[in-house]
Amino acid sequence: MSSIPIPAVASRPAPSQILLDTRVIAVMRASHASAYAPAIEALLKGGVLSVELTLSTPGVFEELPRLQQCFGVSAEFGVGTITTVAEALRAIEAGAKYLVTPLTNKAIIAAAVEHGVAVYPGGLTPTELFAGWSAGATAVKVFPASVVGAGYVSMLRGPFPDIELVPSGGVGITDAAAWISAGALAVSLGGPLIGDAFHGGDRKQLTERAVRLRGLVDEARGAK
Repeated sequence: MSSIPIPAVASRPAPSQILLDTRVIAVMRASHASAYAPAIEALLKGGVLSVELTLSTPGVFEELPRLQQCFGVSAEFGVGTITTVAEALRAIEAGAKYLVTPLTNKAIIAAAVEHGVAVYPGGLTPTELFAGWSAGATAVKVFPASVVGAGYVSMLRGPFPDIELVPSGGVGITDAAAWISAGALAVSLGGPLIGDAFHGGDRKQLTERAVRLRGLVDEARGAK
């Protein structure tokens, strides 16, 4: 009697050691990606080492290799706001260490998994989040996180005990610790962390915000 072949299950890409050590992703948006380097340098001084370059900013694909050459292994760069497989593949080709998408698109997840690149698809409802997780996501992005609050992580862990979550959208510096305490893998911050860095702001203050954020997150991890 012939048996029906069972398709091989692709491995889930693991989060980087940088993210496991720091638990913070900085989300960058500017008028052009060529403005990123000074702000990234300030973030690194403050201990925030994982940086998401959003495709809502022009020039990301061209600037990514330059940033990697400039900062080397001190930082990791992902590409965010990915909405198509073509964008995902272009980001991988450019050297992105991880992909972030605001939606649950299984084809984008599959492309990342096939290339062994960490991927963080977005969702809000339990159905969306579990669909991304079961498709092979490294972790699923709770977006917009401010709508549900940190307690949502604990509630999701009831039916889905193994799911990994990264809140994004409306996460502030002061409430980042609550998300980590609730069991989030990491937190993703844009405006509350970056502030006015791309509008003439003091980069020293950006470093100070990064230091404060890392301190709160590390304290929450220690308390767990």
